[in-house]
Amino acid sequence: MPSIMNRRIFLGKALAAPALASAGAAPVPAPRVPLRIGFLGTTHSHAAGKLAVVQESPDWKLVGVCEEDAATRQRLDKQGVQLMDIAPLIEGSQVVAVESGVRDHFRHAKAALLAGKDVHLEKAPTASLPEFKQLLELAQKHRCRMQMGYMWRYHPGFSKLLEAVKEGWLGEITSVRCAIDSHITAPASRAALAEFRGGGMFELGCHLIDVIVRMLGRPRAITPVLHHHGRMDDTLADNTHCLFEYPKTLVTLGVNLLHPNAQAHRFIEVVGTRGTARMQPLEPPQLQLDLAEPAGPYPAKPYVVPLPKYQRYAPELADLADAIRTRRPLAVTPETDLLVHECLLAACRM
Repeated sequence: MPSIMNRRIFLGKALAAPALASAGAAPVPAPRVPLRIGFLGTTHSHAAGKLAVVQESPDWKLVGVCEEDAATRQRLDKQGVQLMDIAPLIEGSQVVAVESGVRDHFRHAKAALLAGKDVHLEKAPTASLPEFKQLLELAQKHRCRMQMGYMWRYHPGFSKLLEAVKEGWLGEITSVRCAIDSHITAPASRAALAEFRGGGMFELGCHLIDVIVRMLGRPRAITPVLHHHGRMDDTLADNTHCLFEYPKTLVTLGVNLLHPNAQAHRFIEVVGTRGTARMQPLEPPQLQLDLAEPAGPYPAKPYVVPLPKYQRYAPELADLADAIRTRRPLAVTPETDLLVHECLLAACRM
């Protein structure tokens, strides 16, 4: 008797399932297949953070890492990361993250694009404009996405700041002042940055140049000041400023690598005819608006804008995964990427 009852229950459930589906019950979604990603290099300062995001995210499956530096290979091997040669890594990946040193970005990104792979290209993308243009042309020719690794493109504070400018809530922008300082004293670190004429402006200023250009477009003039003021016996441009001139706006950007406790003092201030926006610190972000009159969702008084929790690198990699899955363009166009790089190289006299 129990076996007959069990059979009746089983048949009842089997017959009920189609009925529930026809009655409008939500179908069980198919599991999302992770995208296969491989890393070409991990010596860039952002590589460890991005590798951690990939390993923790359901969007991605890490194929492995191609790393030429022996000490770094040994460390990755101890962490259980699969080490691979460049050809099988590219072949086995849908997306290639170029996280090597800047000197290797061009050849690594070129190899991936020639193989028809989407690319996440760490900042600064290349040390020359012709090389970057060639990568953009290859991406277009092979119908690949090439996402730049500017970590603040998905930063909630900068997103709110750019929205306020775009919507006119600050009025006409008359000035922007910003700084992204650091304290770099280790000889090896300084030697690596000194490889490029722009020094601190090239290594760190690129993040805020990306914000400035996306905010205001092409400047009519760029005037860099690149100095070595540290007591260290090297050639690193460790105290740098740049002036960006627009028809009605002046922008000053400072990068001082001789600044103790610099992280807390990084800031951006945007002054308009209707009010001011200031973000300090930049991470974790704290954005305050001070408007002369109410505008958009903001009152006419000093007001701290509520911001969601922010994790470096996670939003950009999530957006890349979504763009690939939905076959849509990236959030930032190749034309904007080119303009940002032109302005960065001009600010570094490169």
